[in-house]
Amino acid sequence: MPTAYLTHPDYIVHDVPGHPERPDRVRAVWAELKRANLLDKMSAITPQAVNDEQIGYAHTADYINLLHHADNHDYGIRFDADTLALPETPQIARLSAGGVLGAVEAVLSGAADNALAVTRPPGHHAIPARAMGFCFLGNVAIAARHAQRVHGLKRVLIVDYDVHHGNGTQDIFYDDDSVLFISTHQYPFYPGTGAINETGRGRGRGYTLNIPLQAGMGDAEHAAIYQQIVWPAARRFQPELIIVSAGFDGHHADFLAMMNMSLHGYAHLTRELIRMADVLCGGKIVFAMEGGYNTDVLAHGVRNIAHALLGEDEISDPFGVTGGREIDIAPLISRLMTLHGLSI
Repeated sequence: MPTAYLTHPDYIVHDVPGHPERPDRVRAVWAELKRANLLDKMSAITPQAVNDEQIGYAHTADYINLLHHADNHDYGIRFDADTLALPETPQIARLSAGGVLGAVEAVLSGAADNALAVTRPPGHHAIPARAMGFCFLGNVAIAARHAQRVHGLKRVLIVDYDVHHGNGTQDIFYDDDSVLFISTHQYPFYPGTGAINETGRGRGRGYTLNIPLQAGMGDAEHAAIYQQIVWPAARRFQPELIIVSAGFDGHHADFLAMMNMSLHGYAHLTRELIRMADVLCGGKIVFAMEGGYNTDVLAHGVRNIAHALLGEDEISDPFGVTGGREIDIAPLISRLMTLHGLSI
C-alpha cells in the first residue's frame, strides 16, 4: 500500500504579515517535494476540515464558540503577542487539523501503510481552552482521539521532536493513560513547560515523558535519548499507532531556537520512529508538520520524512553539521530512567 500525502492549497490563506509562521513555509515544502520527484510516489488525499464534534475531542465548547466568533469578526482575535486569528484563520485551522486526522484515517482504514501531513498552522501549543504559540487547534491531539473514538484504539504514542515543548498536547492528555506523550525540547525555553517532573496526573501519571534538553545539544545527544529512553518507553507501552509532531526548529540554522541538530540527525530520528512502528504496531505511523522557520531546512526535513516513509535510503542535507561540542547527556538519561522506571 502507498504512503498517503495530505496537504491543501488553502493552507497559505492564513497569512499574518511579518510573522515567522508564514505561508512560505508550506510553499517551500511543496516545491521541494516536487523537485525531488516524490509527489508521484505518494497517494494524495485532499483533507476535509474538522467539524465541531471533532474539535471537541481536544477543546472546550467555549473555545469552539470563540472560533465561530472569530470567523465573523472583521479584525480577527489576538490570543497573545504571537497568535492572531484573522477572520479566515479558524477555517484554515480546521483544515489543518483535518489534514492530520485524514492521515490517521488513511492509515487505520487500510488505505495507506503510513502517512505524511503537510499542514499549517501547526497545533501542538493549542491548549483545550485557547490558541497560543502560533497554534489554533491541537491537530495531533484531535487525530489521536479520532483513532480512539472511531477505530477503537486503546494505546496511541505521540512523539514530539519540535524544539518547543508541546504543552497543548500534554495538557489534553495529562490525566490519560491511553496516550503516551514523549517530547524532546530545548529547556528552559518557550512556552516554559516541559520540566522533567511533569509526568502526568491521576490515571495519567507516568504517561507524559518530558525530555528537557539544554541549548546546544545536537545529533549525538538526540540519538542517545532515542536509543536509551524513547525506545524502552515505547516498547513498554506497546502502541497501536504512532503520531509524530515533526518540527525542524532545532536545526542549527533555524533562527527561533539554539539547538544544534542537522538534517541527518533529524533523518535518524525519523527512521528510528518508522522502525519503532514497524516493530511495535505494524508500521502504522503518521508524521504531522509542526514548527521550523528556516524554510529551506523545513523543506529538506519534510522531504527526508517522505523518503523514509517510502523506504528510500536518500537523505537530503545541503546544510551539513556544525562543529559544536557534544554535551554529556548521561546524567539526564540516568535521571529519566530512574524517574520512569526504564531499562534498555
